[in-house]
Amino acid sequence: QVQLVESGGGLVQAGGSLRLSCGASGSIFSIMGWYRQAPGKQRDLVARITSGGSTMYADSVKGRFTISRDNAKNTVYLQMNSLKFEDTAVYYCVGERATGRYWGQGTQVTVSS
Repeated sequence: QVQLVESGGGLVQAGGSLRLSCGASGSIFSIMGWYRQAPGKQRDLVARITSGGSTMYADSVKGRFTISRDNAKNTVYLQMNSLKFEDTAVYYCVGERATGRYWGQGTQVTVSS
């Protein structure tokens, strides 16, 4: 059974930083990424990274968030700087491989204004 386990969420003041981590079981994912979902809104892509290191970011986080991964540990990270109130959401880790897309359970990030 594939498992992705997130950690690192919490409460932070606007302008602060948090680092999310997501460790995965099983074989390496071709793509790993982070989505987020605020109350009453749809789940949106935040950032994604391929096994080769190519990255893509949502416009709203460009220049503030950095995604990285350690393939040896099958782990993906999201460094979030200059956090804003509107970054408040549940953040979900996702891994994609030939057998499908797999989700973590989510971790809450709350930014106080």
